[in-house]
Parts: sequence; C-alpha cells; structure tokens
Amino acid sequence: MIEVRNITKTFDRLRVLDDVSLSISDGEFLSIVGPSGAGKTTLLQIIGTLERPDSGAVVYDDTDVVTLKERPLASFRNLNIGFVFQFHQLLPEFTVTENVALPAMIAGTDRAKAISRASELLSSMGLADRLTHYPSQLSGGERQRAAVARALVNDPKVILADEPSGSLDTHNREELYRLFFDLRASTGKTFIIVTHDESLAATSDRVIHMRDGRIVS
Repeated sequence: MIEVRNITKTFDRLRVLDDVSLSISDGEFLSIVGPSGAGKTTLLQIIGTLERPDSGAVVYDDTDVVTLKERPLASFRNLNIGFVFQFHQLLPEFTVTENVALPAMIAGTDRAKAISRASELLSSMGLADRLTHYPSQLSGGERQRAAVARALVNDPKVILADEPSGSLDTHNREELYRLFFDLRASTGKTFIIVTHDESLAATSDRVIHMRDGRIVS
C-alpha cells in the first residue's frame, strides 16, 4: 500500500499541492484527472520520488521515501517503481533492447541477463522483430510499448504513467490501455495514471479528481 500524507509543494511561491492525502491499495488501477495546472503531474512525480515535497510523507508499506537520502532513494526508485511517460523518453543512441535493459543494468544485473529479460518482455509485447531496431525506426505505438517493457524490466511493484497515450492515435491508444489492464490482471501490479482521457479513467478501479492543488473528489 502507498500512503500519501499531507503533501504540500510550492514552486516560486505558487502552492502547487495543498495538503494532499491519498491511500492507494496494492493492485489498484487508479486514474488521476483534472484540468491543466491542477497539480496532477507534480503529485505523480512526488509519489514516484522524482520530486520531494515541501512537507508531508509518502509511505510505501513501511518506508517513508521522503526521508531517504539520494543514493538509497535512487535505488528504491529503480527497483520498486516503473515509469511510462507521454513521449516514451527512449535514448536514441541505443537499440530498443538496450533501452529496456538499462534500468536492470543500473540495478546491477549482469548485462547478458538484462538483455535476455528485455528481449523476453519486448517479444511478449509483439516486438520480437524489432529487438535490434533503434527508437527512430519504431512507430509511436511500438515506442510506447517499449517504454512499458522498460518500466517492467525490474519487476517493480508500481507503474506510474503520465499522459501515456497523449501522443498516440486512437488505435494505439486502445492497444496501450488493453496492455495496461492485461498486465494488471497477470501481474497484480499497482497502476497510477495521470490522464485527460475520460475513456481510460472510466475503466479504472478509482478516479481521483484534482483542482487547484487539492483532491476534490
């Protein structure tokens, strides 16, 4: 379980998050929605340990990640949290397999084992014939599936996604959603997704609505 307790965050005297609290159950598929500027992405980044709050706590089971120093925090993030971003953020100089394997190698996995694991994940997502391709040689949908594989390579407990379908057409958007729900069903992982897509939110276990830095419903 993840407990977000009384989180506040200010940028240049603008309070982006204002005393936000939230409990997220293991295996839950949660969507966070709201207008631009509501604080959705900042909340997701704080849950994902990419940003530190000004005050409050973010507790994964018994670990308050806000209190961790940078090195143990980076290790915790790499092993426990997978990220999927709107624009995939694959490194152009590496093959798709190398991109997916990178988090595992950073965690200390032998290169050969990391590459093998990455290849298996990519193949399971229909990319077996793209393993040696570079990101520029993939379609938008293929790049996003590769980004999902990268998020899964260390078998994290939680997948965080920030507008993951924002750059996709309708067909690829539907495929991505199907992939998310299939993965939740087969792995039991927790999914927390920031989205403007009402069709995705409608199929979630729970929807959190944000406005002006607060959860309103």
